[in-house]
Amino acid sequence: MRTVLALMNRNRKLFFKDKGMLFTSMLTPVILIVLYATFLAKVFRDSFTSAIPDMIKISDKLINGTVAAQLTASLMAVSCITVTFCVNLTMVQDKANGTRKDFNVSPVGRGKIYLGYFLSTVANSLMVNALAFVLCLGYLFKMGWYMNAADVLWVLFDMILLVLFGSTLSSIISFPLTTQGQLSAVGTIVSAGYGFICGAYMPISNFGSSLQKALSYLPSTYATSLIKNHMLHGVFREMERKHYPDEMVEAIRDTLDCNPVFHGNVVSVNQMIGIMMGSIAVFGIIYYFVTLLPEGEGRR
Repeated sequence: MRTVLALMNRNRKLFFKDKGMLFTSMLTPVILIVLYATFLAKVFRDSFTSAIPDMIKISDKLINGTVAAQLTASLMAVSCITVTFCVNLTMVQDKANGTRKDFNVSPVGRGKIYLGYFLSTVANSLMVNALAFVLCLGYLFKMGWYMNAADVLWVLFDMILLVLFGSTLSSIISFPLTTQGQLSAVGTIVSAGYGFICGAYMPISNFGSSLQKALSYLPSTYATSLIKNHMLHGVFREMERKHYPDEMVEAIRDTLDCNPVFHGNVVSVNQMIGIMMGSIAVFGIIYYFVTLLPEGEGRR
């Protein structure tokens, strides 16, 4: 275990040593929250208000708080996944600059080497996303704060699940890559496409029925819905406190993807947690077996 921890610390130090990569990783959440607040806030607001009957009046603070919670939940859902591809660059760098050749002739097993990569990816991703979460909390406080301590802790738990999910996924995808250009290309594709397929840029409820059904088979759908449920829990609690009609609240939950449906059945929060844990386990097992491939196969 000491060897694994030493490798993890070595990879973490390399991440901090590369000022360009560190700055880019830290800057990404800041850019995302600015872009989300600038371009997506109106889309989210229109989607929310469309589910409110004309005869019911909701305060601007509650509307702004709902939109801000949905926006920040979507941002964290994307950031927790995409950042892992950025901080997982060490695995590819070691292959590109020949460092892996030194590891291969050392008495350290390959399993420990790749576990060190994985753990450093998790640690560095959690650090970057913790910064993003602090910025999100500041934005929520400004726009409309309805969360309590339990809600914040649940969101932190969701972030850990999403980072583990993203780390296993990025580790599998990064394993066969041998140049930084390849990883940059993969990172660009993931950054551009993941937000759409997970329902972060636009609620999946706005998609066609066929696409909704197809996306219901992806764990990313439930990852986004999970963090939305906990980020918006205080908002729905406030709506119940003000005795808004249950039908309206449920319509809003449906519109904001808080009630994802799989084969006609609504997936509960506990089931979403189970799906994410199961996905992490499956991807973790896949990553383990992938690392057992001969080095030559892994490079092709």
